[in-house]
Amino acid sequence: MSAVTIPTLSTRVAWRDVPRLLVILLRATPLVVSFLRDRRRWVRWGGPVPRSDAFHVARAKSLVHHIAALGPAFVKLAQIFATRADLVPEPYVSTLATLTDRVPPVSWDAVRRVLVEAWGAAPETVVDALDPTPLAAGSLGQVHRARRQGREVVVKVLRPGVEAVIAQDVRLARAIVDRIYARFPHHHVLGFRVVLDEFSRHVGEEMDFVREGARCETMRERFRDEPRLRIPHVEGDLTRRTVLVMEFLDGTRIDRLNARIAAGTVSPRALVETLIEVYARMMLRDGTFHADPHPGNLLVDAAGRLVLLDFGMVIDVTVETRKALFDTIIAAVKRDGPGTADGFFRLGLVAPGTDPQMMQDLVSVLLDLAYSDTSTVDRARVLAERVMRELFAWPIVLPGELVYFARTAALIEGVGAHYDPFFNSIKVASPIVLRLRNELLAALLGDSGTREPIITWAATLGALAGSAAGWMQSMGRRLRGALADAQA
Repeated sequence: MSAVTIPTLSTRVAWRDVPRLLVILLRATPLVVSFLRDRRRWVRWGGPVPRSDAFHVARAKSLVHHIAALGPAFVKLAQIFATRADLVPEPYVSTLATLTDRVPPVSWDAVRRVLVEAWGAAPETVVDALDPTPLAAGSLGQVHRARRQGREVVVKVLRPGVEAVIAQDVRLARAIVDRIYARFPHHHVLGFRVVLDEFSRHVGEEMDFVREGARCETMRERFRDEPRLRIPHVEGDLTRRTVLVMEFLDGTRIDRLNARIAAGTVSPRALVETLIEVYARMMLRDGTFHADPHPGNLLVDAAGRLVLLDFGMVIDVTVETRKALFDTIIAAVKRDGPGTADGFFRLGLVAPGTDPQMMQDLVSVLLDLAYSDTSTVDRARVLAERVMRELFAWPIVLPGELVYFARTAALIEGVGAHYDPFFNSIKVASPIVLRLRNELLAALLGDSGTREPIITWAATLGALAGSAAGWMQSMGRRLRGALADAQA
């Protein structure tokens, strides 16, 4: 596992990129100046400009508008940053979360040309009742309904020219961030660059539909015995790099279940338990997980089963990373500050050159918040002010696949809190991980021939990890609650 490293500031802007760079700068510069004036009235001197809560909300909406206008690369990046409360403050992080794939659909003529090129034949001769009106239009592709041999299917088509657009925008975003980092070498700027690097590594995979189809089928096979989960079957003989054909699965978005919950046909508690169990198995048992869990990709069908869609972003996790996560969780639950800090270093969560004592101070505050009784307003105010005062300066950077771990944890926590304001992920996660302990540890540790020690350790680890997983997911929610109490 590699720790976060300072990026090499070698990104160059080619002449062919200048027109696009100007478009980006024209949209970004007014917003950047506005943010700078939060600290200096005249950017370089003077006191900060007073900003009301209403102003921040309006600026957050403007930010989302400009991101959507800049196209697919920026929309996909914004979806990642929407889960990064360590990098993006409120109300911006929650407003970014509303930015789904808001892009206009590709014309039917353009889609048809892609299909003809991919299949070598008119699409009407390959599938039946192909609907020219898209079922959904995303940043990278759009989906049309059809039938094949009497079965309902969807046809996902890669947007024409999107690969070149993504490549250019990633180059330019790197160049901009590198130049900012050269002048302001703050760990938050480094965090932005880490996200960019991770995005650039995986977005190419996301635009390869043959790979997506194979990943979907692999995941479907691994969960074939899970009756609470549905994953679509892929029509492999019709799938190409730019076209993916798979089973149509209907359902309600996971964030739009209020009516069904009120009618008693869906249990939010059971739904969250299924989410936690499925993702625990993906991340810790299989080392491969669905890393794009926004609400549009998670449905609930008429029978109450979870429907998982879109396997373009699937991340592999090394055994080394999984073991380091377990060790860090154990140390955190034991309230072992030095051990937890050491785990942060092992996981590559710490910016280069950070003083180990600073990390122990960070861990001390986090553990204090996690285990302290914040039921009183005075205690809430003290803890909230302490954390908020110090959090921005702490040198935490999520490297590699941990960016997507955080995104998944945020989704699970968000679903639980959306339907239950008193949702406690610790109580929900603990018995689930305890129940899965042998299965997860057998995959993590392998069969060493000493089954009893593994089972004994598993019992301890299961109890600890269940609580710690919930604690790590609910930290942000508890902090927001503490702030709300302090302001009451």
